[in-house]
Amino acid sequence: MNHKTPFNLKGRVAIVTGASRGIGRAIAVGLAREGAAVVVNYVSKAAAADEVVSEIRAAGGEAVAVQANVGNLAQHERLIAAAHERFGRIDILVNNAAMTHRQPFLDATAEAWDETMGVNLKGVYFLSQAVARVMTAQRSGKIINISSVHDVRAMLNNSIYNITKAGLVMLTKSLALELADKGIQVNCVSPGAILTDETRDRLADPEHRARVLAKIPSRRVGEPEDVVGAVVLLASAGSDYITGTTLYVDGGMLL
Repeated sequence: MNHKTPFNLKGRVAIVTGASRGIGRAIAVGLAREGAAVVVNYVSKAAAADEVVSEIRAAGGEAVAVQANVGNLAQHERLIAAAHERFGRIDILVNNAAMTHRQPFLDATAEAWDETMGVNLKGVYFLSQAVARVMTAQRSGKIINISSVHDVRAMLNNSIYNITKAGLVMLTKSLALELADKGIQVNCVSPGAILTDETRDRLADPEHRARVLAKIPSRRVGEPEDVVGAVVLLASAGSDYITGTTLYVDGGMLL
């Protein structure tokens, strides 16, 4: 009988993109808390990424910060090389990095399309491809894509972002289908309203906050830490028979 602890990540190595703040930071710290060594990816906020690394190390974990723009395919190798050179393997990839240009459809630009697609879909696709090649050689791995409830519910004046998140769900299913026989599980986590740097100012407006809370049966806005449990599950042996699914962490918003 196998008595392995299903959620223990000790000995595992994770790459978390966009991990210097918000949901990505919480995920990086949460995976480290369960024993994983973490590559903390950032684009421009080096000091914030260093703080995440320091927090993980202060708690007895292992981490390294690596600068790379997920939207620049030539920079993907930095993340893979850092994981191999520092920790010797890659077991978990969390595709968290994302961006948005909030524009009405009639004003949307090709530049906004290309930049948003480049990070939110193209970057995820090809970073996953590069990491999956490593995982295929290991015959094991977990790829977790961070989407949004806007993969099924459109957000006003943010059509490009909505499209990328809907695409991420099908990307998850497609990769799960192709990689299942290689020992790799691919899943998606879609948060609802979460208090982050990007949402803090809008949620500080009482009228806007009231409108948001009216849509959430749990009657509260989520915190980045609320997303961590779902990611830990999907990063662990507890999800070895789960692949191609999307887990909504939204306080019931989509009910």
